Amino acid sequence: MSRYSRQELFAGIGPEGQKRLRASRVLVVGCGALGSALSETMVRAGVGGLTVVDRDYVEPSNLHRQSLFDEEDARRGLPKAAAAEARLRRLNSEVEVRGLVADVSAENADTLVRGADLVLDGTDNFETRYLINASAPMAWPCSCGPAPRPACAACSATGRPRGKPPPARRPGSWPPSSR
Repeated sequence: MSRYSRQELFAGIGPEGQKRLRASRVLVVGCGALGSALSETMVRAGVGGLTVVDRDYVEPSNLHRQSLFDEEDARRGLPKAAAAEARLRRLNSEVEVRGLVADVSAENADTLVRGADLVLDGTDNFETRYLINASAPMAWPCSCGPAPRPACAACSATGRPRGKPPPARRPGSWPPSSR
């Protein structure tokens, strides 16, 4: 029986969907409470590759809400990305996991999202969210697209009409302009 047999029974996934999941690359930015849950879910689902980016270190105050970390990680003061990588590899050795101890910036955001099929935001600040939003490839003119989808952070914050293409992004520009 396949490790993924139960999710393959779901009509929305099936064996072909599982093959697509296995071929996918996911980037999770931020490894706090939300990023921990997102990363663990992706690894358990069987994506092909997962990159987790975070600049912070595990602290005892993280342990009650950040499921990837334990007391030993906090005692050793490990970088969250490194501790997450080790834990995620133990959860599913079939997934190529990469922990990257880094700060997402205007200089590296485009490079980080390049090659990712899915970018998941587990951050806790708007500046990084704007950088991710501006760097992620989009199928819509902006990430919110036409109604009924909710407005993206850039459209909500700037008042730009939904679906209007965002202005050309200058590296390091934040917040996005409302042109």
